[in-house]
Amino acid sequence: MAFPKTLYQQVFRNARANKTEMSFSSLFRKKPIELIQRDAELGLGDHGELEREHPHLRRTLGVTDLTAMGIAAIIGAGIFSTIGNAAFNGGPAVAFLFVFTAIACAFSALCYAEFASKIPVAGSAYTYAYASFGELIAWIIGWDLLMEYAIGNIAVAISWSDYFTSLLSSIRIPSLGIDGIHLPAWMTMDFLTASRGYEKVVETLGSAATPAAIAASTDIARYGDAFAAWTTAPALGGLRLVADIPALVIVFLVTVLVYVGIRESKRASNIMVVFKLSIILIVIVVGAFYINTDNWNPFAPNGIGGVLKGVSGVFFAYIGFDAITTTAEECKNPQRDLPLGMIYSLVICTVLYILIALVLTGMVNYTLLQVGDPLAFVFGPEGANLPWLRGIVAVSAVVAMTTVLLVFQLGQPRIWMAMSRDGLLPKLFSAIHPKYKTPWFATIVTGLLVAIPALFMNLTEVTDLTSIGTLFAFVLVCGGVLLINRGGRQPGKYVPYIDSRFVVPAMYVGAWLIFFVFYRETLVNYFSFTDTVEGQLVSGWEVFKHEIPMLIYIVLAGALAVLCFVKRLSLIPVMGLLTCGYLMTELGLTNWIRFIVWLAVGLVLYFLYGYRHSRLAERIDPERVD
Repeated sequence: MAFPKTLYQQVFRNARANKTEMSFSSLFRKKPIELIQRDAELGLGDHGELEREHPHLRRTLGVTDLTAMGIAAIIGAGIFSTIGNAAFNGGPAVAFLFVFTAIACAFSALCYAEFASKIPVAGSAYTYAYASFGELIAWIIGWDLLMEYAIGNIAVAISWSDYFTSLLSSIRIPSLGIDGIHLPAWMTMDFLTASRGYEKVVETLGSAATPAAIAASTDIARYGDAFAAWTTAPALGGLRLVADIPALVIVFLVTVLVYVGIRESKRASNIMVVFKLSIILIVIVVGAFYINTDNWNPFAPNGIGGVLKGVSGVFFAYIGFDAITTTAEECKNPQRDLPLGMIYSLVICTVLYILIALVLTGMVNYTLLQVGDPLAFVFGPEGANLPWLRGIVAVSAVVAMTTVLLVFQLGQPRIWMAMSRDGLLPKLFSAIHPKYKTPWFATIVTGLLVAIPALFMNLTEVTDLTSIGTLFAFVLVCGGVLLINRGGRQPGKYVPYIDSRFVVPAMYVGAWLIFFVFYRETLVNYFSFTDTVEGQLVSGWEVFKHEIPMLIYIVLAGALAVLCFVKRLSLIPVMGLLTCGYLMTELGLTNWIRFIVWLAVGLVLYFLYGYRHSRLAERIDPERVD
């Protein structure tokens, strides 16, 4: 294989100064797009080995499959649960929030499409960052994606368990004497929730704690299930065996499916997507006949502030379309099919989301929608009162979340695989099963990382980490397009050059003028760093610290506006940076701190292992290239 080695010498002859010893420049060594493209054409993996001579991934996905996978990842817990809280805060105007969020995602999707058309290999944003920003940033985004997929799937698995157990309890078959199937409470709840609930009840009622007393107390009634789970759970020594068994089972089954093969996963995903799309269309069509237009007035009862309160939940409903880029090496024609699959799935889901938002807020008053199952709720007694359809929606929710698990369980092992191929993780993570043609070890690790925490953890406080991790990936991909296309001035296949020289600065100045003229009081209150908490006026650091992300964003957005004027950057990736950056500021300081801690842990691992084992370092070291 002399040709590839000669190619490496030619590509890297100008990078020979980057030795493997620690230096600032070596941290940002880039993987040339030309080399990636040539390797793909030759059938070479990152190890420099011919695919036909070694186990490789099976190419079986087309545009329809990728579009279905995108829909499978997007339409899940978001549309079946978080839309209720978003509508409660924003009213019918939450439909506009779906439009805004879709636009933000569209800018990022076009940038993803641009990279996918140039880099037809697995790895998603990790591989794209390696080609544009360099190795250190690639590691950071790879580590970020591992967190995004893992925590996202843990949350989805727990939510799936809640929906599934609720569905079982609603089964009624009088002829067989079945009045609901009820699993023991200790088998359907995580350890932390049960433990904390038990402690709260005992703290309040002491020895008088009984199911009847708990139900009669408005303060602790919500802890009844947790108390029952803790007190009825079997004990092993002094340890209560409380675990979310349904969450474990679904993760195990999905992991087995992903392990067995991409064709089997594709078929299962396609079937489930057709089913849940059919149910959503039924909800829209049937629900349209029960719309009361009076419920749309007022359209934005809490103003723009109320609408924007739902930004985190609405964005969570869009997470997933980027996951299909991890399957690049399993696509028949990745440079054409991946971009189309992302764009088609995003457009289809946006239209459905807007229609669903309008139907829900038209069927019942928005103040009633702060429930965990809004799609089922509107067909209950408070809405259309169609029990048969309410049951079908519940089944659809279970199916929808199963597809999300499937796509994310497909995506994460392929991130592990790409990082392992580059030497940043041990080689075992890129091992391909000789029969099933899947990254078998990475798939098993992914299953364990999701299944075990889902058994015992309560992740309510950290689910926003999924959103912040996704937005961070979007920001880097948009920034990467600016780098690889010379500031975006070189037109791409999916990102045409549109001069931002006057548009972005005008938008920035215009935003300040609008706030100053129309929202002057709001602006003054914002910069006074005061707030009302439980009826008490609070000021100082306790308020200021939560505004830090927004203040940093304002400064960076101003700097970007200046760069647009001076460098004439391309408008589409710049708008992706601005919109996704703004959405990140809405996720709160606590999530930012947790996110930064996670990245810090990743950096420690990179310097302990990844930097020293980088295969790119071997290629660009002249002493290692014969």
